[in-house]
Amino acid sequence: KRWQKLLLDHLEELVGKKSEAKKLKNKLYRDKDKGFYVHAKTQIKSAKIAAKYIGRYVGRPAIAESRIIKYDGRNITFKYTRHEDNKTIIETLNAHEFIKKVIIHIPEKHFKMIRYFGIYSRRSKKKDNFIKMLDDKMIKLRKAISKWEYRILASFGINPCKCPRCGELMKFNDIVYGDNGSMREYFKKKIISEGKENLEKTIELYAITKGLIYGRINPTTT
Repeated sequence: KRWQKLLLDHLEELVGKKSEAKKLKNKLYRDKDKGFYVHAKTQIKSAKIAAKYIGRYVGRPAIAESRIIKYDGRNITFKYTRHEDNKTIIETLNAHEFIKKVIIHIPEKHFKMIRYFGIYSRRSKKKDNFIKMLDDKMIKLRKAISKWEYRILASFGINPCKCPRCGELMKFNDIVYGDNGSMREYFKKKIISEGKENLEKTIELYAITKGLIYGRINPTTT
């Protein structure tokens, strides 16, 4: 009741002593004759535990899907744990009433649920200097991670370049497929054939250019 009085008095100061505010205040005193219920968990004994609890509350929906027991098209049956005695309560509500209770937890437009401080803050003046200091290290780290062997090591915890028998680092030699055979030979032939075509085009272009320079070929105009 003490909490109820302090809260309502403070709200009345903010709103002003208007007739609507007084009516609402009197109605809340009548409806909540035992005062406002406040649930303060005793498990929150440090700032770290409090931050973890608030983070879970902000990141999770108002009710977990696992708590919804049944939906018959009109009514929803769900369960929850009552804080007063930790008893599991099963309740059935009309779908519209259930939605009303859930959407209360949707924050107002532009309301910030999470605020960033320190280096994550948008107004941090030292953030740019800190990022510049880390740029070189980040570039080197990204280059290392981009290599395929590091990605496999990070995903599966196995170094694909390390020999399982002797422990020495292996060198890549070839990839062989059952249908296509050796990839080394395939790309070797492809590079040689493309090289021959480019060489022939270069010789032909050189011959035409030389013929033009020395007057062996007379260009025609139309």
